[in-house]
Amino acid sequence: MTQAPTSPKALRRRHDREIVSLALPAFGALVAEPLFVMVDSAVVGHLGTAQLAGFAIAAALLMTAVSVCVFLAYATTAAVARRVGAGDLGAAIRQGMDGIWLATLLGAALVALTLPAAPALVDILGASDTAAPYAVTYLRISSLGIPAMLIVLAATGVLRGLQDTRTPLVVAGAGFAANAVLNVGLVYGAGLGIAGSAWGTVIAQWGMAVAYLIVVIRGARRHRASLRPHAAGIRASARAGAPLLVRTLSLRAVLMIATAVAARMGDDQIAAHQIVLSLWSLMAFALDAIAIAGQAIIGRCLGAGDAQGARQVCRRMVQWGIVFGGVMGMLLVISQPLFTPLFTDDPLVQDALLPALLVVALCQPIAGVVFVLDGVLMGAGDGPYLAWAMLATLAVFAPVALLIPALGGGLTALWWAMTLMMAVRLATLWLRARSGHWIVLGATR
Repeated sequence: MTQAPTSPKALRRRHDREIVSLALPAFGALVAEPLFVMVDSAVVGHLGTAQLAGFAIAAALLMTAVSVCVFLAYATTAAVARRVGAGDLGAAIRQGMDGIWLATLLGAALVALTLPAAPALVDILGASDTAAPYAVTYLRISSLGIPAMLIVLAATGVLRGLQDTRTPLVVAGAGFAANAVLNVGLVYGAGLGIAGSAWGTVIAQWGMAVAYLIVVIRGARRHRASLRPHAAGIRASARAGAPLLVRTLSLRAVLMIATAVAARMGDDQIAAHQIVLSLWSLMAFALDAIAIAGQAIIGRCLGAGDAQGARQVCRRMVQWGIVFGGVMGMLLVISQPLFTPLFTDDPLVQDALLPALLVVALCQPIAGVVFVLDGVLMGAGDGPYLAWAMLATLAVFAPVALLIPALGGGLTALWWAMTLMMAVRLATLWLRARSGHWIVLGATR
């Protein structure tokens, strides 16, 4: 008996349920990471200004290292999801374990580099004589948690590829709670000062890594997947991650250029820019949750040989991106009078802030589509195209942004340049999505 075809409306409902079931827990897990930094900042901030300044410098270095290695999560998600779609869970988990071994090796290398180089790194960032000792102390201790953070990234990719975003939410929530308790207990209860904050964070990070490893190892034993490192598999993970590393570095360069340009405009402009960038980043976390759902679903569809399903999911997620981006923009405009006083009471900063925020709000539907298509192409394993597209975007953005101070432009002009950057990303990603060249079927790309 032939099965009746599924109606378009029923298909949309099914896709919507799956997107929501993956995106909501992913958003919770994404938010947990900046909350780690906020708790550490609050605890260390009560020790004194020099301690907080030292923490800020060390945290900036650590977050840069981890954010550059986010390809461990992206590449692992795509590779694991393809094998899930192909129905080979054992191979999916073996691929995930290779990603975790790569994370362990990279983490060990970063620790070996950071421990002796900590004073020089702190000096490069311009730490004062009073803040530098605290920054070196925090950086050296916290570097011991880098392997754990990278294992968490790779293991999160494994679980996302297995279509599980709930476990990362639970682990992130538990890690956040443990970090808060340990920080307060070690800093004030044990009287360890800033070193106590660093040790508390390291312990929480390794606790999260162990929790993830337990989940992955149980899955490996259930499906009789090898836990041993395989050189070929580790090399394959590195090859898949290399283009995404280029993409991430290019994006970081865009943000660094924007900050450097804003700094040349004066204290009120850079202060306003930092507030706008913080809000832009927060909305990016929300939109990135949909992208994560896209990575997992698209990878699974392509692994299962379902090209039509991949196209349908892509179209539906683009619709989600437009609507959700529009909602985020509206919320930003509506809530602006409420949150602006929380950030600053300086009228010059507030005057610079409002028009830039309006530009960001207008850009959110574009950002929604960009994040979705980014996730779709990552899920398809289309890393080389993403790398070239982001390099092209950087090549367009950099000269425009650097000309703004020379032409007498202010912060609003800079954020119009950021909107141009997002528009270029939209054009490159949209052309790729329309071409269909990203649709490569099978358990591997």
